[in-house]
Amino acid sequence: MRGLLPSLSPLFSRSFYHISIRKITILSMEEPIYIFDSRIIQELYWNHLAKKSKKEVEMILSRRNFLTGFGLGLTGLHFGPKKGALSFGLSEKKSETLLIKDPDHPEPAPVGYDRLPLTWYKQTVERLKNKAAEQGVDCIVIGDSWNMTYFTGNFMTKTERPCWCVFPVKEDAIFWYSPGLDNELVKSWWSTGMEYYYDFPHARGGYPDQGKVVKGNTVNLFEWLLEGLKKRGFAEKTIGFDSEFTPSQMKTFTKVLPRARVIDISPICIRMRMVKTPEEIALIQRAMDYFSQIHAFGRDYILQRGTDATDYEIKHACEEYGTNLILQDIKRDGRPHNAVGIRVSIGCRTGRGTAYAHPNQFHHNRVKKGDSLQISGVVTIGGYGGECYRYYQIAPWDAHREKVWEVVTESVRIQERESKAGVKCCDVAYKVHEYQVKQGKDIQKLLYQRVGHGQGMEGHQPPYIALGDQTVLEEGMTFSVEPGLFDPENGFGYNPSDCLLVTKKKGVLMSSVPYSKEWMFLKL
Repeated sequence: MRGLLPSLSPLFSRSFYHISIRKITILSMEEPIYIFDSRIIQELYWNHLAKKSKKEVEMILSRRNFLTGFGLGLTGLHFGPKKGALSFGLSEKKSETLLIKDPDHPEPAPVGYDRLPLTWYKQTVERLKNKAAEQGVDCIVIGDSWNMTYFTGNFMTKTERPCWCVFPVKEDAIFWYSPGLDNELVKSWWSTGMEYYYDFPHARGGYPDQGKVVKGNTVNLFEWLLEGLKKRGFAEKTIGFDSEFTPSQMKTFTKVLPRARVIDISPICIRMRMVKTPEEIALIQRAMDYFSQIHAFGRDYILQRGTDATDYEIKHACEEYGTNLILQDIKRDGRPHNAVGIRVSIGCRTGRGTAYAHPNQFHHNRVKKGDSLQISGVVTIGGYGGECYRYYQIAPWDAHREKVWEVVTESVRIQERESKAGVKCCDVAYKVHEYQVKQGKDIQKLLYQRVGHGQGMEGHQPPYIALGDQTVLEEGMTFSVEPGLFDPENGFGYNPSDCLLVTKKKGVLMSSVPYSKEWMFLKL
């Protein structure tokens, strides 16, 4: 490779010879591509480009839409505009002009407000204490990882290692019982006191970090927690746990704290998480605004790469673009507690893979004319955001596909209109399914799933837009929008999604990506 670089000096500046190299294969091309990472230079058809003139090389690069950089841009080479690092080699970016900003969208959180502040979490815990106190609870124990993140704001990686935080109802305090590998995260965020075990499984007295190497005598960590509560004076109090006990846990609780009373406060916790505050909604809207731009990029990418692209390629290009787009706005210094709860998880499947509601196959298929194609995923900032899927049809299409697409799209509109505060979840689902069934047996047999699920930081959360859920919608609830139809017999399917915010008048779709044929019926 070193011998090759000087021969390309008319095209590539000497200042980039130090750049690292990785090799990939683009299926549409006969030969490998070398990507020079600074992150990026690209050299296509490396074994014969060196023999061509600068003009000929530029024509080839332009023809392949790589002039500003396939995937990551060539701004480091002074090719293209300054913001080319986000262009991913797209010669045209038309889709962003088609995005529709709904006047009912909430105000998004501003750049710099990348997560909820500690004051929000402390206020939320006070609300939890007030609700728990109504049931006579003296002490709250949080063990569920999603509840822990929601109430403390400490984004900790949940594994098999047990972790608990404890809130005395009548004290301004938080006590942690956690694994040693999280000590720095606990001490540097919000902590009144901390007890830790070295790691799971924990040997009694074994703390290598303190010079104590002990083996065997495995500690029951739930019992260890209860002993800690006893030392803090809760041996005869009412303790609220955020999960229902298993029989073995109940046995241990009775042994260690025979005079204490236990209450399951998980219904309080999930109810609070279901109804979002204005601060949470603002972060969701900001994430959905980014997601709309990612979808615009994905649509442009499909139009320009066409049948040269695979769904796998589209997925990764969208993820890379979205990550760069979001992280350029996120304040971070490498320390814990900033740049948290950020997720850019994009999916793409084309052709027969779209025909299944929950496919289990790996998606690495070339885009073909006549395919249905889905771009999907979840984007979050500070733990808040949601889903946004769009269901494309590549020309040509027939009347059956057009009808299925139209039924799906009208079902989205029905869910949007019916999702207002005071309505039951099952009533919204009934209206959608009633409409779908009335479209004929050819549509009925394509029904596989409920209409939607509640959206939270864990993804799926109660309640559900389903025939069996009688929960009453409240302002501030957020839902997915998935009245999809799937046709395995004909090898296609259309599944939408969005983040729908419940308001007094209707549901508000928080993305700006159109539900229109102009957006989703594509000719390559």
